[in-house]
Order: sequence, then structure tokens, then C-alpha cells
Amino acid sequence: MFAPSDQRLVKQALINNKKAWLQLISRYERLVYNYALRMVGNREDALDLMQDVFLSVFRNLATWRGESSFKNWLMSIAHYRCIEHYRRRKFATDDSEVADQASDDDWHNPEQVYAGQQRGMQLFRAMQKLPLDQRLVVELKFFQHMHLADIAQQLEIPLSTVKSRLYGAVSKLQEWVEVV
Repeated sequence: MFAPSDQRLVKQALINNKKAWLQLISRYERLVYNYALRMVGNREDALDLMQDVFLSVFRNLATWRGESSFKNWLMSIAHYRCIEHYRRRKFATDDSEVADQASDDDWHNPEQVYAGQQRGMQLFRAMQKLPLDQRLVVELKFFQHMHLADIAQQLEIPLSTVKSRLYGAVSKLQEWVEVV
């Protein structure tokens, strides 16, 4: 059986179909959570942000006009909520936050799990050192797999600015992250 489209789920959710709303949440909760976690660096804050994002989406669902995909609309809300969070407070990165993010596929090889965790923590720490504007571009490009033109549109900045932020960020990350 085919999964219903986002557009159909939104229409159903707008007429108070709880099942459709829950399907939308389950479809995107991991994406929003992981985005928030990479941006704020703290599990509790990421969970709070995810909840805030979905509350905002619920309240404003009728305003989605379908000009962009539901996913892009949702992620732009997540983006703005993360920026609001960042502006409200500075945060400290706790290495234990990333310690258990190894892939379930590698559970049988402890050395591989450990090496992956170390690389992940190293990249996570390096990402947290990036300025917010660069971190956003890296997140959207490498974790959300967006094209540079789409990033420029979402962030409402020129494409050349996206490119310079991305190349600056990648250069810093290469400097900071030990290649094994």
C-alpha cells in the first residue's frame, strides 16, 4: 500500500483527523530532532525544540500554501526555532550527548563502534565551534542534502553568500577534525 502524500495528510489534519496529524509527526520527527540536536548540541533542548516546532506547525498548518514542499516548510520553521533558541542562550557541548549515536548496523564490532563514536564526537565538537551562519549552511547541505540554490532561498541570502559560508566552514572543519 502506498503512503499518503504530505499534501493529503495536511488536508486531513486540517479537518481534525488525528491519525493524519500523527502520521505527519511520525514522518518528520526524527528529521526535526536530528536537525535540532546538531544545531543546539543538547538532547533536552533538541526535544524541546522539536516539540515547539510541531506545536508551531499545528497552529499554522492552515497557512501552508503548498508553494514549497511540506518538508521544506517544516524545516524552515525548525530553522527559525533553532535560531531563536541560539539567540536566547549560549550552550555548552557535553561529549556524553553524542557518545551513543553509533549506527545499529555496527553493534557487532566494538572497535568500529568506538572509532565511529570518536569521529562523530570530534565532528560534533567542531560543528559547535562554527559560527551559527556557517553551521546552518553545513547542516542544510550535508545533513539535509539541500542544493545550494535551495539553501540560499530558505535562508533568504544570495547564493554567493551560501557558497562562501560553506567553503569557509568546510575549511575550518578540515582544520579542526583529525582525519583518521
